[in-house]
Amino acid sequence: MDRAFLEDFDKIYKIMCDSFPDTEIRSYEGQKALFEKDAYRVFCTRENGEIVSIAAIWQFDDFTFVEHLATTPNLRGKGIGASILREIIKTSPNIVCLEVEPPENELTRRRIGFYERNGMNLNLYPYIQPSLGEGRDAIPLLIMTSGTKIDTPTYNIIKSTLYKEVYNVIE
Repeated sequence: MDRAFLEDFDKIYKIMCDSFPDTEIRSYEGQKALFEKDAYRVFCTRENGEIVSIAAIWQFDDFTFVEHLATTPNLRGKGIGASILREIIKTSPNIVCLEVEPPENELTRRRIGFYERNGMNLNLYPYIQPSLGEGRDAIPLLIMTSGTKIDTPTYNIIKSTLYKEVYNVIE
């Protein structure tokens, strides 16, 4: 996994668009602008020089937030995402967290199971991901964390930091 830079953005954004619903990604310009933020980095895996997976990460003092983890559609199910997630957890200087949809159907339960098999724990605190831009809805999600489940004060730090730094929302 190597660090991606702005010149890789179009390929990165295509993987995001192929992997996530519109409500879970920013506009092209909004996503591209994140490369100017010190806390934001994108790492990628390449095969034959082509980007085949991405991990968009925010590094904060108290935790590491995995905003997007995705593999090109033709390579899903081959263990690339699991390998990347385990590497992030192993190399992170602190707790790793990410957002997931509540376990309301087979797909969301399988996604949570994937994360659990790779070192994450589901926390049942009510959480709403703020809108990622005009015409995009806020989304009810849950927070998963590496290590163990988190307590309420830790959850509040994570939520407050995400709202302020990632979503530009002041509570």
